[in-house]
Parts: sequence; structure tokens; C-alpha cells
Amino acid sequence: MSEHANLLRRHRAVMPSWMALNYQDPIEIVGGKGNRVTDAEGETYLDFFTGILTNMIGYDVPEVREAVERQLATGVVHTSTAYLLRGQVELAEKIARLSGIPDAKVFFANSGTEANETALLLAAYARRSDQVLAMRQSYHGRSFGATGITGNRAWTNLSYSPLNVHFLHGADRHLPQFAGMSDEAYIDACVQDLRHVLATATGGDVAALIAEPIQGVGGFTMAPDGLFAAYKEVLDEAGILFISDEVQTAWGRTGQGFWGIDNHGVTPDMMTFAKGLGNGFAVGGVVARGDLMDALHAVGLSTFGGNPISMAAANATLDYVLDHDLQANAAKQGTTIIRGLREASARFPVVKDVRGKGLMFAIELADPETGEPSPPLAAALMEAARERGLLVGKGGLYGNVVRMAPPLTLTDAEALEGLGILIASLESVTEDAAAKAATGKTA
Repeated sequence: MSEHANLLRRHRAVMPSWMALNYQDPIEIVGGKGNRVTDAEGETYLDFFTGILTNMIGYDVPEVREAVERQLATGVVHTSTAYLLRGQVELAEKIARLSGIPDAKVFFANSGTEANETALLLAAYARRSDQVLAMRQSYHGRSFGATGITGNRAWTNLSYSPLNVHFLHGADRHLPQFAGMSDEAYIDACVQDLRHVLATATGGDVAALIAEPIQGVGGFTMAPDGLFAAYKEVLDEAGILFISDEVQTAWGRTGQGFWGIDNHGVTPDMMTFAKGLGNGFAVGGVVARGDLMDALHAVGLSTFGGNPISMAAANATLDYVLDHDLQANAAKQGTTIIRGLREASARFPVVKDVRGKGLMFAIELADPETGEPSPPLAAALMEAARERGLLVGKGGLYGNVVRMAPPLTLTDAEALEGLGILIASLESVTEDAAAKAATGKTA
């Protein structure tokens, strides 16, 4: 048995079966530089999924590495929030300023799940209510509360929750009742549904709406720009808080705004963040109105949240994003790739949709005969791209979406390289699907 096969055997023996691995022959990544990674077999790949949107500015970035090494050299890896943490204060100041939230304060945790749990606690406490509004097809984390507000059965194990949750429309324009609607008509229909939900399914004292500006696990489905501003007008009438889950959409990734919610022209009461901020180091958090953050009466902390190492990495990463105007680069490279995929998609009957903003884009696959979602075609596209040297991800309510979020440092040449691999991979998948269809018809 090869060392690779032995590692896979050991993984399956001690790791949970629900912790899925990509690809029929999973890979072990052992090296990274720039926007490329190398596996244990020596194969090198252009990375368009970045550890699920986490290695935001690529691999082995000197500014981040040196910041972490300077902190390590002090001998202090952890002290706890019982002491002043300079890096934590400095990062909080930056995020509060960038948030646009009045009198903002920041609490650091370790992940997006923890961040969302904190935001839900703040909202429930402020409103003295367990009622929460969330979006269909959403994903907010793996904890008990976070799965309760996740609108995707593939990621929800239990039918009960510590929260009383009602799910809204907003990213489901594929449904027959919304077919052919303009953005304005769809937004109006969603707002009327929100009013109806509030009038029929709630006790009137709803704590908050939590929503992803672009749904990550949902396959980068998204509400039309302006929907959340329209929703907030209704929420404000009842004093309901709005939480924007920016775990995947923050830091300029959409190209159109520094935060994903910027596309909707509205400032939320709270935003949660994680993923790319530490460029691979574990960091998450909440930025919220100071009155909401300060309201809790009990003592609280996160043992590892805001630790010196993750703060060193996060400060260096955020500074790099701002200093190099990576939001503008996301807009530029995303336009190249999304436009190229849309232009090519007309000749690929397996492609149902190409969507995205900036360096956050997806290809939805469907059976060319029936138009039904096709997870096997999505899996085939992933394999075809990997064979050609490109790593991508997957998602979607039905598991039929290949989703991608390259590093914000992607170059012009790398954008064209990735686009070329994707088009070649779609050609291969389309040819294979046509051959299988022809074989089935002649059988």
C-alpha cells in the first residue's frame, strides 16, 4: 500500500464519515506559494478555492509570515483577554472604522460559527426574544444554534433548535412562482412575504434577521441588489435587528464593496466575519453597534479569540488588502472570469447558470436532457479541472454547483489561465455527457 493510500485509510478509520473529502482520489496539500499549492505526489495546482475562502491573499505571504514570526519570537503565543492585547485593539479599531456601523465595537472569536452564535446572543438579549428570521438555502455554521438558522437540509441534522426560526425568500428566483420576474417585482414579492410572515408566524417581537449577502454553501446564490435595504425598512418598523453574515463576502471579495452588504446600500446593526481575515490563521468575530455589544450583563470571553498570533496574522492580512487595493483587483479579475464563462456557457448544455460578483463565482450544472440539478456533472467538472491543474469547490442546495473564490491577489495571467482550464473542463464534461446520452439512447 502506498503512503498516500495508507493516509487515506487512516483518515477514514479515525475521522467522522460526514467530514467529506474532495475528489475520488483525495489529495494531501504539502506546500504553497503565491496562488498555487503542491500535493504530496508533487502535482502543482492553481488554487481557486483557497481552503474554502480562507487563504484570501494566497500562500507564504512574506508580510503575514513575518508578522507571525515576530510575535512568536516574543515567546508569547497566548495570554488571554484578561490582559491588554495590543494587536487585538489595533485590529478592532480598523474593523470598527471600516464597518460603517455607528459607535461600533468588536468581539473576536475563532470561527464564523462562533461569530454567528455571538451575534444571535446579542440580538436575542437585546430583543428578549428567541424568534429569528433567516433565508432559505442559507448556511451559518455547524453549532446547535447556527444549524437552527441554516436553510439547507443537507447541513441540518436536527429538526429542533434553541431558536424559533422562520425562513424567507430572497435567493430562490429559480422557483416557478418567481419565474420571469424583474428585480423590482421579485423584491416586492419578497417584501410582501416578509410582512405576511411577521403577521402570521411570529409573536411580533422578532429578534433579528440574519442573512448572507451571497450564500456560500448555497452555491453563491444571492438576492438582487437592494433586497436587504427593502427588508430593513420593514424590520425597522418593528425594531427587528439586521445581522449580515460576512464570513465569506467581506474584505472586498465581491469587488463592488468592502462588505458584501454594501451592494444593497444598507448598514446592518451587526456583521459577522471570519475566513479570510487571518489568511489561514483562525479568527472570527462580530462588529456591532456599541449599545448592543455592551448590553450583556454577564461576564464573557473567548479563550483563544483575539490571541496574539491570530491578531498578528489578521492585522498583516487586512493591511495587505488595503495597501494593495485588492477590492479593485477582485473586481477586475472577477469580471474577466465571469464574463468569459458566460460567453462560453452558451455552447455547453450542461451549464444552467454562471453567477457571482468579483472573485466569488459559480457554475451551476444541470442534466442537458431534463434540466434537473446534476450533482454528478458538478463532480465531473471538479475532477476535470483538477486533472488540468485547478482546484475548485462545490455547493448548492442540490450539490450541483461548482463554486470558486480565488485569492484576491490573483494576477491577470492566472485569471486567464484559470478561465482557460474551466472552459476546457466544461468541454470535456459536455462531451462525456453527450456520449453517455447517445449510448443510453442506442441501448
